[in-house]
Amino acid sequence: MPQTTQLTATECAEQVRITVSRVRRRLRETYDRQQLTPSQISLLSRLEQGGPSSASDLATAERVRPQSVATTLGILLERGLVERRPDPDDGRRQLVSLTAEGRAFVTGARSQGEHWLADGIAETCDPDQIALIAEAMRLLQRVADR
Repeated sequence: MPQTTQLTATECAEQVRITVSRVRRRLRETYDRQQLTPSQISLLSRLEQGGPSSASDLATAERVRPQSVATTLGILLERGLVERRPDPDDGRRQLVSLTAEGRAFVTGARSQGEHWLADGIAETCDPDQIALIAEAMRLLQRVADR
């Protein structure tokens, strides 16, 4: 049995960060034909998951300044991926939601990315390694949820 080296939490965190960044970059290469930024994709995904939202609520959820969200939303509006409508409960607020094109982008991107990743895992890992990846994801999720 090969000897494994014990990693410190800091070394492990660095490896996770580097690997997750590489996987995200490769996932984006599989689906992002519009050359969207990670911030733009993140807002689209958040709107797809949570439904219509105000710009200030999006800024809070993304942990960025409202001005940053406003700039990002402006680009997404220009590209026809989101739309603004008055909040039916508060006419002073605007709600942002995905357009049909925005929803198609998010759905298609997720599907293409998951297909690419599933193919890569199936081609390079045996069943025991796939189970190990699944367990590692459960542990990382626990860390992310704390």
